[in-house]
Amino acid sequence: MAETANSILIVDDDPEITSALARGLALHGYRTICAHRVEEARKRFREDRPGAAIVDVMIGPDSGIELVRELRAEGIRTPILMLSALSEVEDRTVGLDAGADDYIAKPFAFDELVTRLKVQERRARRAGPAPAPRLDPATRTVHGPAASVTLTEREFALLDLLWSHRGEVLSRADLFDRLWAREGTSSENVVDVYIGYLRRKLAPTRDFGFELRTLRNRGFVLEPVADLDG
Repeated sequence: MAETANSILIVDDDPEITSALARGLALHGYRTICAHRVEEARKRFREDRPGAAIVDVMIGPDSGIELVRELRAEGIRTPILMLSALSEVEDRTVGLDAGADDYIAKPFAFDELVTRLKVQERRARRAGPAPAPRLDPATRTVHGPAASVTLTEREFALLDLLWSHRGEVLSRADLFDRLWAREGTSSENVVDVYIGYLRRKLAPTRDFGFELRTLRNRGFVLEPVADLDG
């Protein structure tokens, strides 16, 4: 799924703050998504692909800084502005070192918050899309801009087949016939097993540039986020 332009993910455990931010951002033409817990925030980053995010330093008992550090380690490049009642230089430094793009201390002027968000959005647009991922048959590795994943021989063969037909729906029978039938494997369920393996290995990193989807009663499709030649 591609990033959703003009969408802002607000991560804060205080419903009043998220509601106030959402109302204010809506007046500036933004669509907002709210998350009150770290687990929910992880899911929203990965599934909704917001154009930018506002993350509080403390999210209930959890650390917003650790959340940002985890997202950056996974290759998630969403512009992130951190909010905190802590305004000491050391506090800002920790947030920026974790991977936040900007840091604003509470209380703040709302117009300043919006301006800072727009600055980060412009920077992200100038940076352009992440480099296209690359499949290396010699090492059975998928190389992305922020991470690499090594697959088993069969996992790589499955991904390579889907990759060569990206954008096309391949049925379970198609995949089974090409990769397993000649070996005498008796059940097409093996396809679902290996699709599951691929998803678990590729899902943590968002910047490989493709999404592996299951279409009910039809099959599987590898949908490129951008044109992935290479």
